Amino acid sequence: MAGSDGSNGSKEKSNDFANELPSYNAENMQSNMKVIYYSRTFMSIIGGVIAGILGFTGLMGFVFYFLVMAITSAGIAAKAGFSVHLYFDSWNLIILDGFLGGLMSFVLFWTFAYDIVHIF
Repeated sequence: MAGSDGSNGSKEKSNDFANELPSYNAENMQSNMKVIYYSRTFMSIIGGVIAGILGFTGLMGFVFYFLVMAITSAGIAAKAGFSVHLYFDSWNLIILDGFLGGLMSFVLFWTFAYDIVHIF
């Protein structure tokens, strides 16, 4: 704040800065989205294997999937320092993006691990 004389010029400057729209680098946004996609896919696979080994069947397995995805979303938000708007457009990208896409991977590895451990 050195050099601030309290004139109206400094207030106008801060108001102009506050009224600017945030700008995002498209390459960085795309890279961040890839990280979310790969993280959700990886956690879906790991969650499916764990659900299969623990012997979850039916609705309990899907509840476990939603729990794993909620933990993944919280982890991504924590990694971003809960300052989501610095890295993403909105919270919806962290919470919902790729949520159902990982479901197929989860079911595949869930049934595979369940079959290996409990049937064979």
